[in-house]
Amino acid sequence: MFRKKECVAMLLAGGQGSRLYALTSKVAKPAVQFGGKYRIIDFPLSNCINSGIDTVGVLTQYQPLVLNEYIGNGLPWDLDRYFGGASILPPYQGKERSDWYKGTANAIYQNLEFIDKFDPDYVLILSGDHIYKMDYSKMLEYHKENNAACTIAVLDVPLEEASRFGIMSVNEDGSIYKFTEKPKEPDSTKASMGIYIFSKDKLFDYLRADNKNPDSCNDFGKNIIPEMLKNGERMMAYEFSGYWKDVGTISSLWEANMDLVGKNATFDLSDEGWRIYSRTESRPPQFLGAEAKVDNSILTEGCEVYGEVKNSVLGSGVKVAKGAVVVDSVIMSDVEIEEGAVVNYCIIDSYTKVGKNAKLGKVKDEAAGVTVIGEKCIVPEGTVIGDNEMITEI
Repeated sequence: MFRKKECVAMLLAGGQGSRLYALTSKVAKPAVQFGGKYRIIDFPLSNCINSGIDTVGVLTQYQPLVLNEYIGNGLPWDLDRYFGGASILPPYQGKERSDWYKGTANAIYQNLEFIDKFDPDYVLILSGDHIYKMDYSKMLEYHKENNAACTIAVLDVPLEEASRFGIMSVNEDGSIYKFTEKPKEPDSTKASMGIYIFSKDKLFDYLRADNKNPDSCNDFGKNIIPEMLKNGERMMAYEFSGYWKDVGTISSLWEANMDLVGKNATFDLSDEGWRIYSRTESRPPQFLGAEAKVDNSILTEGCEVYGEVKNSVLGSGVKVAKGAVVVDSVIMSDVEIEEGAVVNYCIIDSYTKVGKNAKLGKVKDEAAGVTVIGEKCIVPEGTVIGDNEMITEI
């Protein structure tokens, strides 16, 4: 019996994330850890299943091993389906081509056969590097009600930040009449979130035409969206007002983690009505020593704290020894911080060991930037590493 899906999601997760430097030297940006027990890709995947979308193609390319293993068969997100579910879609050699994904539009173009297998009426395009909660089913209803060819999720941003985004100008009914990718002088504050819903037939037509254009960058923002507007297609802006963070830089990743902690937290991960699912191994409960001091922090399962932790996020299996101090920092899984070490305003990647009496990060009241220590580093006893340093190996 023939079956079909109303909407298929395509999740672009192949980005290198070069602005995250040491954190993405071995993994794709969507696989970077976040909030103690999650990875960035958990958020769009969880949004999909919470929105009733159970077919997700995950397009990978750069350093895909960790991401592929992490997603597996999709079980943690209830995406282990016989018909649908989560599918990993790397570039592959076909009859007519063998290409890396050249741009966001080309990545989807190379997987039209995957989409067509489910004969959807609509295709949802997502980015794998944002932290947010969003009900895509409401956006889909808006798309259908307005008989749109394409609907773009938009977020109001400060005017001084608008030049970093694709900016849309809209009519009173929400229809888009102008789109400019990263304008020098923006005339609107409605920024694209990189979330699109297309009516399938329109998407296929424009992707096929774009692939034939030798001058195209094969990008949604630079090519597909402007071409659809030029041709008079009905394009709608769907306004989103919740928390959304592009974590493509060290500072934004640190800020998003800090948004989770304390009484003034602006993003809640404990909402049972909209759970964020993840693939996590079983760990023992957190343990606090007799002299431990923990304030305004998140401690994930398996943490052992004997020293002081303040305003920080600690991943699973982190050990903070007696006399060690961790302040304003993000410590990823299985990091060991030995006696007397001070970690201040840092991001430390997994399996790193900070030796006794080492001093890492902020040394003045106003730090120049977050200090980052890469995966599997060993920081020798007594080492001093100052503000805004990026250490990939020691």
